[in-house]
Amino acid sequence: MNIGIVLSKTPSYSETFFISKIKGLQNHGFDVTLFVQDKTNDFSLCYVRKAPKVFNRNPPLQIITFLVMFFKILPFWSRIIRFINLEVAANRSWFRIIKNIYNNAHILRADLDWVHFGFTTLSLNSEHVAKAIGAKMAVSFRGFDLDLYPLKHPHCYDILWKQVDRVHSISKYLLNKALVLGLPDTIPYDIITPAVKIKKKSSPRDSHAILKFVTVARLHWIKGLSETLEALRMLKSRDVKFKYIIIGQGDEYEALKFAISQLNLEWDVELLGRKSHEETLYIIEDADIYLQYSYSEGFCNAVLEAQACGVLCVVSDGGGLNENIIHEETGWIVPKRRPELLADRMYQVVKLPANKKYEIRYNAFQRVENSFTLEKQSEAFLNFYNEHIN
Repeated sequence: MNIGIVLSKTPSYSETFFISKIKGLQNHGFDVTLFVQDKTNDFSLCYVRKAPKVFNRNPPLQIITFLVMFFKILPFWSRIIRFINLEVAANRSWFRIIKNIYNNAHILRADLDWVHFGFTTLSLNSEHVAKAIGAKMAVSFRGFDLDLYPLKHPHCYDILWKQVDRVHSISKYLLNKALVLGLPDTIPYDIITPAVKIKKKSSPRDSHAILKFVTVARLHWIKGLSETLEALRMLKSRDVKFKYIIIGQGDEYEALKFAISQLNLEWDVELLGRKSHEETLYIIEDADIYLQYSYSEGFCNAVLEAQACGVLCVVSDGGGLNENIIHEETGWIVPKRRPELLADRMYQVVKLPANKKYEIRYNAFQRVENSFTLEKQSEAFLNFYNEHIN
Protein backbone atom coordinates (compact mmCIF):
# COMPACT_ATOMS: atom_id res chain seq x y z
CA MET A 1 0.00 0.00 0.00
CA ASN A 2 1.29 3.47 -0.88
CA ILE A 3 0.75 6.19 1.73
CA GLY A 4 1.42 9.85 0.96
CA ILE A 5 1.80 12.08 4.03
CA VAL A 6 1.59 15.84 3.45
CA LEU A 7 3.56 18.07 5.82
CA SER A 8 5.00 21.56 5.57
CA LYS A 9 8.51 20.21 6.09
CA THR A 10 10.30 16.96 6.82
CA PRO A 11 10.10 16.14 10.55
CA SER A 12 13.19 16.26 12.70
CA TYR A 13 14.16 13.02 14.40
CA SER A 14 12.97 14.41 17.75
CA GLU A 15 9.41 14.68 16.36
CA THR A 16 8.47 11.21 17.50
CA PHE A 17 4.83 11.36 16.33
CA PHE A 18 5.63 11.38 12.61
CA ILE A 19 8.92 9.50 12.81
CA SER A 20 7.40 6.57 14.70
CA LYS A 21 4.39 6.56 12.38
CA ILE A 22 6.57 6.34 9.27
CA LYS A 23 8.80 3.64 10.75
CA GLY A 24 5.78 1.61 11.87
CA LEU A 25 4.20 1.69 8.42
CA GLN A 26 7.47 0.78 6.71
CA ASN A 27 8.04 -2.14 9.09
CA HIS A 28 4.72 -3.56 7.95
CA GLY A 29 5.48 -3.29 4.25
CA PHE A 30 3.86 0.06 3.46
CA ASP A 31 5.53 2.46 1.02
CA VAL A 32 5.58 5.96 2.51
CA THR A 33 6.24 9.20 0.65
CA LEU A 34 6.40 12.63 2.24
CA PHE A 35 5.11 15.64 0.31
CA VAL A 36 6.60 18.86 1.70
CA GLN A 37 7.56 22.43 0.93
CA ASP A 38 10.93 22.16 2.67
CA LYS A 39 13.30 19.23 3.11
CA THR A 40 16.26 19.08 5.45
CA ASN A 41 19.42 17.52 4.08
CA ASP A 42 19.70 14.98 6.90
CA PHE A 43 16.26 13.41 6.39
CA SER A 44 16.50 9.99 4.75
CA LEU A 45 13.80 7.92 6.42
CA CYS A 46 11.57 7.74 3.33
CA TYR A 47 11.17 9.15 -0.16
CA VAL A 48 10.39 12.88 -0.23
CA ARG A 49 8.75 14.96 -2.96
CA LYS A 50 9.03 18.72 -2.70
CA ALA A 51 6.30 21.10 -3.81
CA PRO A 52 7.07 23.40 -6.75
CA LYS A 53 8.80 26.58 -5.65
CA VAL A 54 6.97 29.89 -5.64
CA PHE A 55 8.93 32.98 -6.70
CA ASN A 56 6.66 35.90 -5.79
CA ARG A 57 9.44 38.47 -6.21
CA ASN A 58 10.77 37.12 -9.49
CA PRO A 59 7.95 36.86 -12.09
CA PRO A 60 10.22 35.79 -15.00
CA LEU A 61 11.64 32.90 -12.97
CA GLN A 62 8.13 31.96 -11.84
CA ILE A 63 6.93 31.81 -15.46
CA ILE A 64 9.86 29.57 -16.45
CA THR A 65 9.26 27.29 -13.45
CA PHE A 66 5.56 27.10 -14.28
CA LEU A 67 6.28 26.08 -17.88
CA VAL A 68 8.71 23.37 -16.73
CA MET A 69 6.08 22.04 -14.33
CA PHE A 70 3.44 22.17 -17.07
CA PHE A 71 5.46 19.75 -19.23
CA LYS A 72 6.06 17.46 -16.23
CA ILE A 73 2.34 17.04 -15.58
CA LEU A 74 1.35 16.58 -19.25
CA PRO A 75 1.49 12.75 -18.99
CA PHE A 76 -1.08 13.03 -16.17
CA TRP A 77 -3.54 15.13 -18.12
CA SER A 78 -6.56 12.96 -17.25
CA ARG A 79 -5.90 13.62 -13.55
CA ILE A 80 -5.61 17.34 -14.20
CA ILE A 81 -8.95 17.34 -16.01
CA ARG A 82 -10.61 15.55 -13.07
CA PHE A 83 -9.01 18.02 -10.67
CA ILE A 84 -10.23 21.00 -12.72
CA ASN A 85 -13.78 19.62 -12.87
CA LEU A 86 -13.86 19.19 -9.10
CA GLU A 87 -12.47 22.69 -8.55
CA VAL A 88 -15.02 24.23 -10.95
CA ALA A 89 -17.84 22.39 -9.15
CA ALA A 90 -16.59 24.01 -5.91
CA ASN A 91 -16.96 27.47 -7.57
CA ARG A 92 -13.26 28.30 -7.47
CA SER A 93 -11.93 30.96 -9.82
CA TRP A 94 -9.74 29.98 -12.76
CA PHE A 95 -6.84 31.90 -11.25
CA ARG A 96 -7.21 29.88 -8.04
CA ILE A 97 -7.54 26.62 -9.99
CA ILE A 98 -4.35 27.20 -11.99
CA LYS A 99 -2.54 28.13 -8.80
CA ASN A 100 -3.79 24.99 -7.06
CA ILE A 101 -2.66 22.78 -9.96
CA TYR A 102 0.83 24.24 -9.74
CA ASN A 103 1.07 24.00 -5.93
CA ASN A 104 -0.20 20.41 -5.92
CA ALA A 105 1.70 19.15 -8.97
CA HIS A 106 4.05 17.03 -6.86
CA ILE A 107 1.06 15.08 -5.46
CA LEU A 108 -0.96 14.99 -8.68
CA ARG A 109 1.88 13.03 -10.33
CA ALA A 110 2.03 10.40 -7.57
CA ASP A 111 0.43 6.94 -7.45
CA LEU A 112 -1.03 6.56 -3.97
CA ASP A 113 -3.68 4.66 -2.07
CA TRP A 114 -3.99 7.35 0.63
CA VAL A 115 -3.23 11.07 0.73
CA HIS A 116 -2.99 11.98 4.41
CA PHE A 117 -2.65 15.63 5.42
CA GLY A 118 -0.73 15.73 8.70
CA PHE A 119 -2.42 18.99 9.69
CA THR A 120 -5.93 19.97 8.64
CA THR A 121 -4.87 23.40 7.42
CA LEU A 122 -2.48 21.78 4.93
CA SER A 123 -5.48 20.36 3.07
CA LEU A 124 -6.78 23.82 2.16
CA ASN A 125 -6.72 24.30 -1.63
CA SER A 126 -5.72 20.64 -1.95
CA GLU A 127 -9.09 19.10 -1.10
CA HIS A 128 -9.59 17.57 -4.58
CA VAL A 129 -6.12 16.09 -5.10
CA ALA A 130 -6.88 12.65 -3.67
CA LYS A 131 -10.00 12.11 -5.74
CA ALA A 132 -8.23 13.37 -8.86
CA ILE A 133 -5.51 10.70 -8.55
CA GLY A 134 -7.89 7.94 -7.43
CA ALA A 135 -6.75 7.82 -3.80
CA LYS A 136 -8.54 8.08 -0.48
CA MET A 137 -8.12 11.23 1.60
CA ALA A 138 -7.39 11.53 5.32
CA VAL A 139 -6.67 14.50 7.57
CA SER A 140 -5.31 14.82 11.09
CA PHE A 141 -6.76 17.26 13.62
CA ARG A 142 -4.37 19.37 15.74
CA GLY A 143 -5.11 22.15 18.20
CA PHE A 144 -4.23 25.05 15.89
CA ASP A 145 -6.32 23.58 13.06
CA LEU A 146 -9.57 23.66 14.99
CA ASP A 147 -9.08 26.01 17.95
CA LEU A 148 -7.45 28.97 16.21
CA TYR A 149 -7.50 28.95 12.40
CA PRO A 150 -11.31 28.83 11.99
CA LEU A 151 -11.67 31.90 14.23
CA LYS A 152 -10.10 34.05 11.49
CA HIS A 153 -11.40 31.95 8.60
CA PRO A 154 -15.02 30.87 9.14
CA HIS A 155 -16.25 28.00 6.94
CA CYS A 156 -12.64 27.31 5.89
CA TYR A 157 -13.23 23.53 5.90
CA ASP A 158 -16.56 23.44 4.06
CA ILE A 159 -15.00 21.95 0.91
CA LEU A 160 -12.82 19.57 2.93
CA TRP A 161 -15.78 18.04 4.78
CA LYS A 162 -17.30 17.03 1.42
CA GLN A 163 -14.13 15.29 0.19
CA VAL A 164 -12.44 13.65 3.19
CA ASP A 165 -12.80 9.86 3.54
CA ARG A 166 -11.51 9.44 7.09
CA VAL A 167 -10.24 11.66 9.89
CA HIS A 168 -7.63 11.16 12.58
CA SER A 169 -7.98 13.16 15.78
CA ILE A 170 -5.48 13.27 18.64
CA SER A 171 -8.33 13.72 21.16
CA LYS A 172 -12.09 13.42 21.59
CA TYR A 173 -12.12 17.17 22.24
CA LEU A 174 -10.84 17.99 18.75
CA LEU A 175 -13.21 15.52 17.12
CA ASN A 176 -16.17 17.19 18.84
CA LYS A 177 -14.81 20.58 17.82
CA ALA A 178 -14.72 19.43 14.18
CA LEU A 179 -18.33 18.25 14.41
CA VAL A 180 -19.33 21.73 15.61
CA LEU A 181 -17.42 23.20 12.66
CA GLY A 182 -19.40 21.11 10.19
CA LEU A 183 -17.72 17.70 9.94
CA PRO A 184 -20.53 15.25 9.03
CA ASP A 185 -21.05 12.63 11.73
CA THR A 186 -21.08 10.02 8.97
CA ILE A 187 -17.35 10.45 8.26
CA PRO A 188 -15.35 7.56 9.81
CA TYR A 189 -12.74 8.56 12.39
CA ASP A 190 -10.03 7.20 14.67
CA ILE A 191 -8.73 8.84 17.82
CA ILE A 192 -5.00 8.15 17.96
CA THR A 193 -3.27 10.13 20.69
CA PRO A 194 0.35 11.22 20.81
CA ALA A 195 2.71 8.64 22.28
CA VAL A 196 6.06 8.63 24.02
CA LYS A 197 9.06 6.38 24.38
CA ILE A 198 9.15 4.78 27.81
CA LYS A 199 12.59 5.03 29.39
CA LYS A 200 12.41 3.95 33.01
CA LYS A 201 10.00 3.25 35.80
CA SER A 202 8.98 5.91 38.28
CA SER A 203 10.87 5.77 41.57
CA PRO A 204 10.73 7.70 44.86
CA ARG A 205 12.81 10.86 45.07
CA ASP A 206 13.11 13.92 47.27
CA SER A 207 11.95 17.38 46.22
CA HIS A 208 14.55 20.06 45.58
CA ALA A 209 15.17 22.60 48.34
CA ILE A 210 14.17 25.23 45.79
CA LEU A 211 11.31 23.65 43.87
CA LYS A 212 11.67 23.32 40.12
CA PHE A 213 8.65 23.93 37.88
CA VAL A 214 8.72 23.66 34.10
CA THR A 215 6.49 24.31 31.08
CA VAL A 216 7.20 23.48 27.44
CA ALA A 217 5.14 25.74 25.21
CA ARG A 218 5.12 28.07 22.27
CA LEU A 219 5.08 31.62 23.65
CA HIS A 220 1.50 32.29 22.59
CA TRP A 221 -1.50 33.69 24.44
CA ILE A 222 -3.40 30.39 24.20
CA LYS A 223 -0.82 28.72 26.47
CA GLY A 224 -2.04 30.66 29.54
CA LEU A 225 1.46 31.64 30.60
CA SER A 226 0.36 35.04 31.96
CA GLU A 227 -2.08 33.33 34.34
CA THR A 228 0.62 30.83 35.28
CA LEU A 229 2.91 33.71 36.28
CA GLU A 230 0.13 35.31 38.34
CA ALA A 231 -0.39 32.02 40.18
CA LEU A 232 3.33 31.79 40.87
CA ARG A 233 3.32 35.30 42.34
CA MET A 234 0.59 34.14 44.74
CA LEU A 235 2.60 31.03 45.56
CA LYS A 236 5.66 33.14 46.27
CA SER A 237 3.63 35.24 48.71
CA ARG A 238 3.15 32.02 50.72
CA ASP A 239 6.93 31.74 51.12
CA VAL A 240 7.31 28.88 48.65
CA LYS A 241 10.71 29.05 47.00
CA PHE A 242 10.85 27.91 43.38
CA LYS A 243 12.48 28.23 39.99
CA TYR A 244 10.11 28.22 37.02
CA ILE A 245 11.53 27.39 33.60
CA ILE A 246 9.66 28.01 30.34
CA ILE A 247 11.04 26.24 27.27
CA GLY A 248 9.88 27.61 23.93
CA GLN A 249 9.86 30.65 21.71
CA GLY A 250 7.19 32.84 20.15
CA ASP A 251 5.63 36.25 19.69
CA GLU A 252 4.74 36.72 23.37
CA TYR A 253 8.36 36.86 24.55
CA GLU A 254 8.40 40.60 25.30
CA ALA A 255 4.96 40.54 26.91
CA LEU A 256 6.04 37.70 29.19
CA LYS A 257 9.30 39.45 30.11
CA PHE A 258 7.27 42.52 31.04
CA ALA A 259 4.83 40.45 33.12
CA ILE A 260 7.73 38.75 34.92
CA SER A 261 9.13 42.16 35.81
CA GLN A 262 5.76 43.57 36.91
CA LEU A 263 5.15 40.56 39.15
CA ASN A 264 8.64 40.78 40.69
CA LEU A 265 9.56 37.31 39.49
CA GLU A 266 12.82 38.17 37.74
CA TRP A 267 14.84 35.88 40.03
CA ASP A 268 12.26 33.09 39.97
CA VAL A 269 11.40 32.67 36.28
CA GLU A 270 13.66 31.85 33.35
CA LEU A 271 12.74 31.88 29.66
CA LEU A 272 15.12 29.40 28.07
CA GLY A 273 13.95 29.70 24.47
CA ARG A 274 14.01 26.73 22.12
CA LYS A 275 15.86 23.59 23.20
CA SER A 276 16.50 20.27 21.53
CA HIS A 277 14.24 17.36 22.42
CA GLU A 278 17.03 15.74 24.44
CA GLU A 279 17.76 18.94 26.36
CA THR A 280 14.06 19.45 27.03
CA LEU A 281 13.63 15.94 28.42
CA TYR A 282 16.62 16.40 30.69
CA ILE A 283 15.09 19.58 32.15
CA ILE A 284 11.66 17.95 32.55
CA GLU A 285 13.16 14.92 34.32
CA ASP A 286 14.80 17.22 36.87
CA ALA A 287 11.58 19.10 37.66
CA ASP A 288 9.30 18.67 40.67
CA ILE A 289 6.12 19.81 38.92
CA TYR A 290 5.22 20.17 35.26
CA LEU A 291 2.71 22.98 34.54
CA GLN A 292 0.47 23.30 31.47
CA TYR A 293 -2.16 25.94 32.23
CA SER A 294 -3.28 26.48 28.64
CA TYR A 295 -6.63 27.86 27.55
CA SER A 296 -6.78 24.89 25.20
CA GLU A 297 -4.62 22.00 24.02
CA GLY A 298 -5.32 19.40 21.37
CA PHE A 299 -3.76 16.85 23.76
CA CYS A 300 -0.18 17.98 24.63
CA ASN A 301 2.70 15.62 24.11
CA ALA A 302 4.87 17.40 26.70
CA VAL A 303 2.43 16.49 29.48
CA LEU A 304 2.68 12.83 28.43
CA GLU A 305 6.47 13.02 28.45
CA ALA A 306 6.46 14.60 31.91
CA GLN A 307 4.33 11.73 33.25
CA ALA A 308 6.64 9.20 31.59
CA CYS A 309 9.54 10.91 33.35
CA GLY A 310 7.82 10.55 36.74
CA VAL A 311 7.11 14.27 37.16
CA LEU A 312 3.96 15.49 38.90
CA CYS A 313 1.66 17.35 36.48
CA VAL A 314 -0.76 20.21 37.13
CA VAL A 315 -2.75 21.23 34.06
CA SER A 316 -5.80 23.25 33.05
CA ASP A 317 -9.12 21.83 31.93
CA GLY A 318 -8.54 23.33 28.47
CA GLY A 319 -9.37 21.12 25.48
CA GLY A 320 -7.78 17.67 25.39
CA LEU A 321 -5.90 18.03 28.68
CA ASN A 322 -8.91 16.42 30.40
CA GLU A 323 -8.07 13.26 28.44
CA ASN A 324 -4.36 13.47 29.18
CA ILE A 325 -4.64 13.63 32.98
CA ILE A 326 -7.01 11.84 35.35
CA HIS A 327 -7.72 14.32 38.13
CA GLU A 328 -6.22 13.36 41.51
CA GLU A 329 -5.17 9.97 40.11
CA THR A 330 -2.40 10.74 37.61
CA GLY A 331 -2.15 14.50 38.22
CA TRP A 332 -4.36 17.50 38.86
CA ILE A 333 -6.73 19.49 36.64
CA VAL A 334 -7.49 23.14 37.46
CA PRO A 335 -10.18 25.29 35.80
CA LYS A 336 -8.56 27.57 33.22
CA ARG A 337 -8.31 31.36 33.66
CA ARG A 338 -8.38 31.02 37.47
CA PRO A 339 -4.81 31.71 38.63
CA GLU A 340 -5.88 31.80 42.28
CA LEU A 341 -7.12 28.21 41.97
CA LEU A 342 -3.88 27.20 40.26
CA ALA A 343 -1.88 28.75 43.11
CA ASP A 344 -3.99 26.87 45.69
CA ARG A 345 -3.56 23.57 43.87
CA MET A 346 0.18 23.99 43.50
CA TYR A 347 0.50 24.81 47.21
CA GLN A 348 -1.49 21.67 48.08
CA VAL A 349 0.69 19.54 45.80
CA VAL A 350 3.89 20.95 47.26
CA LYS A 351 2.69 20.10 50.79
CA LEU A 352 1.63 16.54 49.97
CA PRO A 353 3.46 13.77 51.86
CA ALA A 354 6.12 11.93 49.87
CA ASN A 355 4.14 8.69 49.70
CA LYS A 356 1.15 10.45 48.10
CA LYS A 357 3.39 12.15 45.54
CA TYR A 358 4.91 8.81 44.68
CA GLU A 359 1.47 7.25 44.28
CA ILE A 360 0.40 9.90 41.76
CA ARG A 361 3.68 9.69 39.86
CA TYR A 362 3.49 5.90 39.73
CA ASN A 363 -0.14 5.94 38.53
CA ALA A 364 0.76 8.41 35.80
CA PHE A 365 3.74 6.37 34.63
CA GLN A 366 1.69 3.16 34.55
CA ARG A 367 -1.08 4.79 32.52
CA VAL A 368 1.39 6.14 29.96
CA GLU A 369 3.15 2.77 29.76
CA ASN A 370 -0.15 0.95 29.24
CA SER A 371 -1.93 3.36 26.89
CA PHE A 372 0.41 5.84 25.20
CA THR A 373 3.33 3.90 23.79
CA LEU A 374 4.80 4.26 20.31
CA GLU A 375 3.99 0.61 19.65
CA LYS A 376 0.27 1.14 20.32
CA GLN A 377 0.28 4.27 18.16
CA SER A 378 1.93 2.39 15.29
CA GLU A 379 -0.62 -0.43 15.49
CA ALA A 380 -3.48 2.07 15.51
CA PHE A 381 -2.26 3.69 12.28
CA LEU A 382 -1.94 0.30 10.60
CA ASN A 383 -5.61 -0.30 11.38
CA PHE A 384 -6.49 3.23 10.25
CA TYR A 385 -5.35 2.50 6.69
CA ASN A 386 -5.94 -1.25 6.43
CA GLU A 387 -9.53 -1.40 7.63
CA HIS A 388 -10.84 1.28 5.34
CA ILE A 389 -9.05 0.87 2.03
CA ASN A 390 -11.99 -0.89 0.38
